[in-house]
Amino acid sequence: MNKFKLVKTPIDGLVVIEPTVYGDKRGYFMETYNKAEFDELGITNVFVQDNQSKSVKNVVRGLHFQTNHPQAKLVRVISGEVFDVAVDIRKGSSTYGQWYGVVLSSENKRQFFLPKGFAHGFAVMSDTAEFVYKCDDVYDPTGEGGIRWDDEDLNINWGDYVDLDKVILSEKDKKHKRLREL
Repeated sequence: MNKFKLVKTPIDGLVVIEPTVYGDKRGYFMETYNKAEFDELGITNVFVQDNQSKSVKNVVRGLHFQTNHPQAKLVRVISGEVFDVAVDIRKGSSTYGQWYGVVLSSENKRQFFLPKGFAHGFAVMSDTAEFVYKCDDVYDPTGEGGIRWDDEDLNINWGDYVDLDKVILSEKDKKHKRLREL
């Protein structure tokens, strides 16, 4: 029996994964990754790097992508809550330029799998959030790219999740262009 439920999204390859959580009065236990079981779900990537970040409320990170060494990612939140977004930037894709977002939290324990070819970002909804992700290729700073988080052509509904007047961005993220300018 697979310990993971795969929930498809309207964008091919982009999926939400719900782990089986075993809880009792002591707390809970869950597997967050199992290669054989992910293979059964069709996620056959070999992950080679794990990353973790901590951010405060109203931080928006992204939308990031890699041109050299593009990365598939398996992301989740271990503390707090975020609105996580993936934008299809695969050339020739029937859903090019479309986005999908999902709330990830330490409470719902959902994971989000993004295949290669997606820009990725998230907005922090809680006072703080710790975000972890597995990548199937190493980070290459020479291939770093980004799309404006508030690209009006994408029309991502960040305002449903964070205070748009209080958004906190890195200097790098403030300089990203719109998707059509790339």
